[in-house]
Amino acid sequence: MTDLQTPSVVGTSRAHALLARMTLDEKLAQLVGFWEKGDGEVVAPLQGEFAVEQGLDDAVRHGLGHLTRPYGTRPVDAGDRARWLWAQQRRLVRETRLGIPALVHEECLTGLSAWRAATFPTPLAWGAAFDPELVEEMGAAIGGSMRTLGIHQGLAPVLDVIRDPRWGRVDECISEDPYVVGSLGTAYVQGLQSTGVHATLKHFVGYSASQAGRNFAPVHAGPREIEDVLLLPFEMAVLDGGVRSVMHSYAEIDGVPVAASAELLTGVLRDRWRFDGTVVADYFGVAFLQLLHGVAADLGDAAGQALAAGVDIELPTGDAFLAPLAAAVRAGAVDEALVDRAVLRALQQKEDLGLLDETFDDEPPATIDLDTPEHRRIAARLAEESVVLLTNDGTLPLRAPASVAVIGPNADRYDALFGCYSFVNHVLAHHPEAEVGLEVRTVRESLAAELPSASVTFERGCAVDDQDESGIAAAVAAAEAAEVAVVVVGDHAGLFGRGTVGEGCDRDDLELPGVQRALVEAVLATGTPVVLVLLTGRPYAVDWALDRCAAAVQTFFPGEEGGPAVAGVLTGRVNPSGHLPVSLPRSAGAQPYSYLHPALGGNGDVTNLRSTPALPFGHGLSYTTFARALELDSEAGTDGAIRARVRVTNTGDRAGDDVVQVYGRDVVASVTRPVAQLLGYRRVSLEAGQSVVVDLTIPTTRLAFTGRSGTRIVEPGDVEVWVGPSCATKESQGTVTLVGGVHEVSIADERWTTTLVV
Repeated sequence: MTDLQTPSVVGTSRAHALLARMTLDEKLAQLVGFWEKGDGEVVAPLQGEFAVEQGLDDAVRHGLGHLTRPYGTRPVDAGDRARWLWAQQRRLVRETRLGIPALVHEECLTGLSAWRAATFPTPLAWGAAFDPELVEEMGAAIGGSMRTLGIHQGLAPVLDVIRDPRWGRVDECISEDPYVVGSLGTAYVQGLQSTGVHATLKHFVGYSASQAGRNFAPVHAGPREIEDVLLLPFEMAVLDGGVRSVMHSYAEIDGVPVAASAELLTGVLRDRWRFDGTVVADYFGVAFLQLLHGVAADLGDAAGQALAAGVDIELPTGDAFLAPLAAAVRAGAVDEALVDRAVLRALQQKEDLGLLDETFDDEPPATIDLDTPEHRRIAARLAEESVVLLTNDGTLPLRAPASVAVIGPNADRYDALFGCYSFVNHVLAHHPEAEVGLEVRTVRESLAAELPSASVTFERGCAVDDQDESGIAAAVAAAEAAEVAVVVVGDHAGLFGRGTVGEGCDRDDLELPGVQRALVEAVLATGTPVVLVLLTGRPYAVDWALDRCAAAVQTFFPGEEGGPAVAGVLTGRVNPSGHLPVSLPRSAGAQPYSYLHPALGGNGDVTNLRSTPALPFGHGLSYTTFARALELDSEAGTDGAIRARVRVTNTGDRAGDDVVQVYGRDVVASVTRPVAQLLGYRRVSLEAGQSVVVDLTIPTTRLAFTGRSGTRIVEPGDVEVWVGPSCATKESQGTVTLVGGVHEVSIADERWTTTLVV
């Protein structure tokens, strides 16, 4: 374990001076949050199990570490709540002995989780856009809103690598490729933190690799999968993004809960990566060491284990870190030096944020706009870039149809545009009396606006998730009377069984929920051309529809501007440019599946079942066409970089964006390696007939893996490299030979593929 007295760990002399003045109660107060949870508003797992409540007056007697979600727990006017918050901070400064303000944290995965705040596409849509610069812009816009409201820390981004689409939290994740997760997640961190708000990486680590795709289920990943796949995005965001906070995951890996793992929270984070920020508990995660994992005898024991492992702050409240921990320290069961270490980190974070000098004598802005035209511009562009055209027989774009039947449970439902951690689905679901507070146009409304001369009719057909087929007949009649039918199906995001996707909303199968398949089949039977629009939080097994529909479009909860974005793609106002950040599965029985599989993870003669997906990672069509040609240097040092140049040409008749995707395969290695691995990517915009060259410098660490000795290495030998429209198509290819000795990878090595468009 890291030495408790190492100066780089414990913080500044100012933090030491404050610590020296603190009683044990004052120390523990800095390590917990206070949350006015309310009644019946379940937004965290097993929230109702924690019955010990205290009012704000009691909570701040000795000071306070965090104020938990003052804006994001119920619909409150931002201006009124900001004035309340300033008053509470003044109270802490003026009326507590040490005068230390609280750190305020909020959820911010798809935008600030607050009433009337801009709501952006879900992270799976970020992955589909392959645009880190735009994600960074979004992060800065979100951070600006948070800073205005006196919020200091955001609980995002989620860097869990997708391993099984049955898992409910897939809609919070970015991709099944760790480099895409790391590059886009780091961009979000840099954007958010550029405004003075600290980002928090979630969920460190392994959470997404849960058994059978069940939330909270044990994780059986081996050390190589953890090192080479699951840890990589966190490494990028810590070492290159400079993130200031990390949240432990609820997972237990090979029997050890992460919240009690010194190997991960101290050995990897602090000793190897030199992380010097704070580690916060996922909500109630410390108490879960006793309640769920059964590795702690009581809450005091749980608190001691978490502190020893490296957890600094218990969120959302102080179930374990207050009275139980105080008793354990006073009884000699927990070393107070562990408390001191965490307090120093917490104080250092507050000092870094400028909180130790804040007086809050001023007032917040009188007018607070959380959904500005700039927010809307970014939301619209990201939504448009994330729409994936899966198949198309030429029906799209729609060319002035006389009549369109818009059908399906997600066609005219605004909340179908938002993910699980949006304020709409996370909080407003508990407050049906409150208005949405956002201007939102559904797909039906947006398509009618895009086609003013067409007759646009609507039939829901069925609900998202029940067995009532009584509305299908009316949908069939509408389709029969129309020139084209746009059928919009998919998910409803929710929590703990209240949705078809979202936290605690896992699946046994990957069929469309409810009777939606029956609806699509019935409309297909009419003979009217069908454009299938999938508005989902996970990929579904819809291979049965892909060849039968005139076109199919995939979008992942595209946010407040998602309706116009989808309609724009259908009409051709927007040329689709999204690419699948996750394989489109053929069946639930093939899960867990990743395109990063070794040879025996694909199809072959040794089994009668197919493993390959319906559509591969990286797939996405356009209304124009692109040609790509690859040039490679023939050699690269094992401790160097591969130089690749891709000439991409728009060979069609309209402008469009391509995502240049360069893949590689280690031909012979000392452990089995993936048949394809993304080495680098770059989004480019091209006019019709235009060509550009994308110059890529690919560090050999993109091919690194954990060798048989347990060390991450790059080995000499041949590497096949190709460029194509997805991982499965080698449009242009070559071979580069890595020369030199086996290179042991360290944190000093380059991790990022750099790209230059010339």
